[in-house]
Amino acid sequence: MIKEKRHGRVVVISLKGNFLGEPETSKLREKVHGLLGENMKYVVIDLGRVKVINSMGLGTLVASLVSLRQKGGDLCLARLNEKVEAVIAIMHLVKVFRIYETVERAVKSFDVFFQK
Repeated sequence: MIKEKRHGRVVVISLKGNFLGEPETSKLREKVHGLLGENMKYVVIDLGRVKVINSMGLGTLVASLVSLRQKGGDLCLARLNEKVEAVIAIMHLVKVFRIYETVERAVKSFDVFFQK
């Protein structure tokens, strides 16, 4: 399940359940593509309610990050549980994503983009 909440120019996308492949990965790709169409290019992915994630789910997160950065935006992750954090660490993606303990901190981290 994917839920969206807007905080000014930052969109929080909350994922729930298992993020292992279709249809969840397609839904996230479509959501990010739609946001880019609206020129909303700053995204927080709230993983607090994701139970497990695999390489397909991680690939979708990386692809979303790349799409947003190509348009001058960015993406960060928030509220990772131990299992999800372990998979991200094993895949060395802690060097790719900015990761925050709370959604609020993740949203606030985009302030630097708006001070330009």
